[in-house]
Amino acid sequence: MIKVLFCCHGNICRSTMAEFVMKELVRRAGREQEFLIQSAATSREEIGADTHPGTKRELRAHGIPYGPRQAVQLTAQDYDAFDYIIGMDEENIRNIRRITGGDPGHKVYRLLHFAGQQRSVADPWYTGDFSATWEDVLAGCSGLLGHTRNL
Repeated sequence: MIKVLFCCHGNICRSTMAEFVMKELVRRAGREQEFLIQSAATSREEIGADTHPGTKRELRAHGIPYGPRQAVQLTAQDYDAFDYIIGMDEENIRNIRRITGGDPGHKVYRLLHFAGQQRSVADPWYTGDFSATWEDVLAGCSGLLGHTRNL
């Protein structure tokens, strides 16, 4: 089983979008039994909060199913539990490494790495542009799914 954990600052916008998008891409590929996909925050600010309404709107607009959830925080134990721990930006990556004690197993990536891009996923918390986030998340998740075909 391929275990993927998406992380962003609050676990209500970008990482949640990535979680639901990846689950749907995997389902459409007929590979649900091969994956465990979750998301988490690198901060405690939104713990217990549901997915941001803007993320829900964007997911609905693209036919991506989602359900109620509560934001959770990344833990040190998550490093051993997941094969891929994927941050949305450099701050997320620094915080992931701080929380998990580094990256000795080379499991930590920025999402857009899998789309061949060395930049951050657009953060709708600041821009309000959930469409730009959607484009980045779809590109990164599609690339990650393709990457796992080679494993």
